[in-house]
Amino acid sequence: AALPQRAAVAYAVYAPEVRHPVEVGADQQEHLVKWLSKRLGAPLKPPHLEETGYRLVGGRLLPGDSGEVAQFMYENAERNRLTLYVRPAAPKGGETGFRYAKENNVDVFYWTDSRFGYALSGNTGREDMLRLATLVYRQHDK
Repeated sequence: AALPQRAAVAYAVYAPEVRHPVEVGADQQEHLVKWLSKRLGAPLKPPHLEETGYRLVGGRLLPGDSGEVAQFMYENAERNRLTLYVRPAAPKGGETGFRYAKENNVDVFYWTDSRFGYALSGNTGREDMLRLATLVYRQHDK
């Protein structure tokens, strides 16, 4: 499954970054969302995770298997980071189930809907990541 692998690599590359973790900061969220939505060809909605202690840091455009993907980054007060990797869904959507993978010590929960494939990556532990991924999944399921 390329989705969790690519998401884990993107997390590993950008999560430790101190000065440049994102391309566009959360202070320009409206611009970020419009730009990434245009590049991916459908409206994106970064999830709200404030109730869990995570705030949006920002996001970036990344290359994917066959085009553009988006990455949103979140951080909590302890400086733990999460990334949400979003790519256009493959034709026929493929598997839509909520799945888990561990890629090089990065926990990844991933799923697809009719428009996008999503992968939430982090290393706060499987149970915590499941709680966070479930919240993200429910926000995108609406």
